[in-house]
Amino acid sequence: MNYQNKRFTGERALFSEQDSEFISCLFEDGESPLKESKNIKINQCTFNWKYPIWYSENVEVNNSLITKFARSGIWYTKDIKINHTLIEAPKTFRHAENVTLSDVDLPNADETFWNCKGLKLAKITAKGDYFGLNSEDIEIDNFDLLGNYAFDGGKNIRIRNSTLQTKDAFWNCENVTLINCTIIGEYFGWNSKNITLINCTVESHQGFCYIENLKMINCRLINTDLCFEYCSDLDIEVISDITSVKNPISGKIHAYKIDELILDDKFIDPSKTEILVDVNE
Repeated sequence: MNYQNKRFTGERALFSEQDSEFISCLFEDGESPLKESKNIKINQCTFNWKYPIWYSENVEVNNSLITKFARSGIWYTKDIKINHTLIEAPKTFRHAENVTLSDVDLPNADETFWNCKGLKLAKITAKGDYFGLNSEDIEIDNFDLLGNYAFDGGKNIRIRNSTLQTKDAFWNCENVTLINCTIIGEYFGWNSKNITLINCTVESHQGFCYIENLKMINCRLINTDLCFEYCSDLDIEVISDITSVKNPISGKIHAYKIDELILDDKFIDPSKTEILVDVNE
């Protein structure tokens, strides 16, 4: 079924719709218009009410608008692709699987991408707190994020060529790789395992603490102090100064210079961490 230039209202207006294409349609004044839909293509459409795409499968959205009134818009949905689209609503994407976004702007991305699996995001801008909570199997390229507590509890995350301005990012995570990224925000990465940064620049007050297996290759730590506290299995190569390092548990730290080295914890054995600097004063 093809729908063009149509206006849909009322709750569950097209419940369980299948094998259909929508062009220049308006969905408003009615919750869950496409709930339980399958094999749907959406082009140049506007969603203006709550819960538009729930429990759906095989959905493609292009050149469309999900307004601020269409909050909590895409939950429990599998195999969805969204391209060249503006998503103004918060709390989009919960318990979704196999989600691909390209050239999408999310100006109000509070609590977006929670408990999702299988995300491929490219050319994305997002503003909002708690982005990516408890989500896993994530591939991101060219991502601009402004918002705190990003990716808390995430697993198997790989991000390239991105800028993240986020306090308390990557807490309680496992298997995170960041390549060619800039990260700005306090308390980066606490209570996490298997974190790798390659060619990254980080500014983080008291960042990188309570981490197991932390690796940095060719990175810069700018205005980063009290870092590596209670971290084990460190493999750190920093091509900048580090403001201060505090009580690492084990591993290797190689930096251009460490302005202050704090080893004052009676339960830490300093001999288990090799510290190398290029500049000795």
